[in-house]
Amino acid sequence: QVQLVESGGGLVQPGGSLRLSCSVSGGFFSIYVMRWYRQAPGKQRELVAAIPSGGRTNYVDSVKGRFTISRDNAKATMYLQMNSLKPEDMAVYYCNAEVPLTNRNYWGQGTQVTVSS
Repeated sequence: QVQLVESGGGLVQPGGSLRLSCSVSGGFFSIYVMRWYRQAPGKQRELVAAIPSGGRTNYVDSVKGRFTISRDNAKATMYLQMNSLKPEDMAVYYCNAEVPLTNRNYWGQGTQVTVSS
């Protein structure tokens, strides 16, 4: 059974930084396409960034230049470094693992990011 656990969320002032982590167990992390999503109150879940097992990373335009997605296959962990945070970044952040060439997706429970002064 594949399990994803996010951590690192919290309260930060505008302009501050947070680093989210997503630890994956029970599967083959190195082959997964990993993604960060977020969902703000009253809004649809939004893809923030993606990192395949090998290849280019992708970001939604609103976070380009501020967020960096990375992964450590040896630790089966994905990260999201978030800098210059804005109030509009406030949301619950979810990590997602997709098994390539299948319809299988796994989700974490989410971690709250609050950006407020």
